[in-house]
Amino acid sequence: MAAITSAHDWMFGIQLPIQTLTRTLVDPWEDTATVDDLVAITKAADRAGFGFVGVCDHIAIPDNDYAARMTTTWYDTVATLSYLAAHTEHTRLLSVVWIAAYRHPLQTAKAFGTLDHLSKGRAILGVGAGHVEAEFDALGIDFATRGAQLDETLEAVRGAFADTYVSHEGEHFSYADVGVAPQPVQDELPIWIGGAGKPAWRRTGRIGDGYIPMGLPKEEYPAAIEVMRESAEAAGRPADVPLDIGYMTPWGYILGDPPDDIGMHWLQGGVEGLAADIRAARELGCNVMHLKFRARDASEYIDSLAAFAEQVVPLVEEA
Repeated sequence: MAAITSAHDWMFGIQLPIQTLTRTLVDPWEDTATVDDLVAITKAADRAGFGFVGVCDHIAIPDNDYAARMTTTWYDTVATLSYLAAHTEHTRLLSVVWIAAYRHPLQTAKAFGTLDHLSKGRAILGVGAGHVEAEFDALGIDFATRGAQLDETLEAVRGAFADTYVSHEGEHFSYADVGVAPQPVQDELPIWIGGAGKPAWRRTGRIGDGYIPMGLPKEEYPAAIEVMRESAEAAGRPADVPLDIGYMTPWGYILGDPPDDIGMHWLQGGVEGLAADIRAARELGCNVMHLKFRARDASEYIDSLAAFAEQVVPLVEEA
């Protein structure tokens, strides 16, 4: 397996702005932001030592009440990460999260093996089961079996890189004597599991290298980590197998007092408040911080990345 963070270490990163305009995440400036803005933000994260940048995954958003606030703008995950790989040197490239059931597992293996090859070993396959039922319907995929398809995809992707030619026989996918290349530069492609409940926690322990939180409150982490450890042991892995356990900070503004027009800023206390929040998460066993910044334009967002690296990181590490 391929956990990234070493013992007693931590890392931090962001889901990128601009690449989705879903109303639950977007700030007003993103509606008119450009590809150049996206590249500038990604390069700033790379310079500031961010461990990863993330891009979401949806294919076709339905016109219904459930998806009313999602909008139709969701950049293609692998195309976007591959483009950004050419503009960066260090930051890892995360799908947050790739809906595995939307593709044949060999397609997933091909896409992320190629991404890892092109980026010289910086890909992270973040996967999830998906939640927009009408999107599954549009793609002709069974929504009810999405969890089982995800499990089988993870097994198949692991197996796809085990040899030059591989075979798989499963409930949803079967193939024999086929090869997928280029294979990842990394010894193993890191796989992080996204989700908020026990199925995701169990999946992380059983087969994952890390966990991507979907707004999981801090008070639920002890139970979640216990489920991950129990699931790992039941699957024949060490109960203390290294895992990249993610924590999602509240939305924050760390460039002084939040302006009145900044939108949501739930984390109070600025730099010190964010550092305290991260320290508390680390004490619970989290070692990967998924940061969320509010800003009024791309320049201010970039300034937030630099401020985090220069002001928040030292406060976290000096404790």
